[in-house]
Amino acid sequence: MPGKAIIFSAPSGSGKTTLVQYLLKNNSDLDFSISATTRSMRAGEVNGVDYYFFSPTEFKERISTDSFVEWEEVYGDLYYGTLKSEIERIWDEGKNVIFDVDVQGGVNLKSFFGEKAISIFVKVPSLEILKRRLVDRGSDTPESLAKRLEKMEYEMSFEDQFDSVILNDDLDTAKAKAQELYDHFK
Repeated sequence: MPGKAIIFSAPSGSGKTTLVQYLLKNNSDLDFSISATTRSMRAGEVNGVDYYFFSPTEFKERISTDSFVEWEEVYGDLYYGTLKSEIERIWDEGKNVIFDVDVQGGVNLKSFFGEKAISIFVKVPSLEILKRRLVDRGSDTPESLAKRLEKMEYEMSFEDQFDSVILNDDLDTAKAKAQELYDHFK
């Protein structure tokens, strides 16, 4: 049934994006909610495809006009949020919306959508594995990597605030669990 929300959250490097991409590829009734941010565009990213990129001033203007379902200031003037118009676009297409957000965003989205949403926390067996995955992917500057590593332990403490948890210690098993949770929810 269209009009539901599937929320994937986890610390960076847990595999949530891989699981979201897997579900999108295998479920034509799902569409991805593109988040808004004030961070700089990375090489290869496209505005309106990867994120909606705004200046801090533009983002704050949208906050003042109640344009977001949820938003947060992650670090000084670094904002992320979910636009109401993005959810409406997907639901108007008769699809369910899937999110790939940080843990605070996931908690906020679940609170907003209530029973129309399932929130899924993705975790790995240890913080050490998580740290290694972040370093190995090589997409962060040393400064942003340090900030992400500092935030990981805090984010792991949110696990009990989600409807379900997927332990991503084997990717095929994690993908099967993600599909099972979606099939049961929709």
